[in-house]
Amino acid sequence: MRNILERASARETAARVAGGALAKGFLRAVGVEVRSHVVQIGTVHAPTPDRALTVADFDGVDDDPVRCLDPEASRAMVEHINVQRKANESIGGVFEVRAFGLVPGLGSHVSWEERLDGRLAMAICSIQAVKGFALGDGFDLAATPGSGAHDEIFYSDERGFFRETNHAGGLEGGMTTGEPLIVQGALKPIPTLTKPLRSVDIATREPAQALRERTDSCVVPAGGVVAEAMVAFVLADAYRRKFGGDHIDDVGDALALYKERIGWRR
Repeated sequence: MRNILERASARETAARVAGGALAKGFLRAVGVEVRSHVVQIGTVHAPTPDRALTVADFDGVDDDPVRCLDPEASRAMVEHINVQRKANESIGGVFEVRAFGLVPGLGSHVSWEERLDGRLAMAICSIQAVKGFALGDGFDLAATPGSGAHDEIFYSDERGFFRETNHAGGLEGGMTTGEPLIVQGALKPIPTLTKPLRSVDIATREPAQALRERTDSCVVPAGGVVAEAMVAFVLADAYRRKFGGDHIDDVGDALALYKERIGWRR
């Protein structure tokens, strides 16, 4: 249906990214940085980092053709896309968004609609073609015994309360823990193919081919950029809800008092 096809198009995410830049600017003013990268395209997976990623690790990610942090995996992803493109196929994958510098206690454990994990799931799953959402270790936790799935809590005079792992992806009980937020989204292959699939003519109800459209073979790298914006919207809203204020200086003052009250030392 042409009218619906155009209105439902992912072209509208250009506006989300533009607005998300403002949300990211607000978050930067309160010490939060949001970044994204591609961790899988088709059957090609980027290796799991052997250490915790930092903001600096994302320098130059936009210079990579598929926005992957691992050069070898990036080359394999590009080759995989080219193979599928030549076979008249589209290909999906997984992007990951990380937010650094969050204070603990954003969100709510009280009601389902205030839980930050639920708000993030809605934001990510609103992106066209997203069919899966995960926090932290996500679906891998389903097969992990409880002792290996949870993040133990420690305390030291230097660091205060802290965790040595982040399986939960920075969220527990609908609220941030102070660890980096880790969000993943799985994108299906887009349906506009250079070799259209079978369909039905809605006027005659006779068999017909889907229309041939201009298409991209893989939209996962772009999906990560949109997801950055959506995560930024949710987090900026969470800071505004918790710290109020109609001027950034008021937000900063309220945030400083909050950190002092909870003894947050990061």
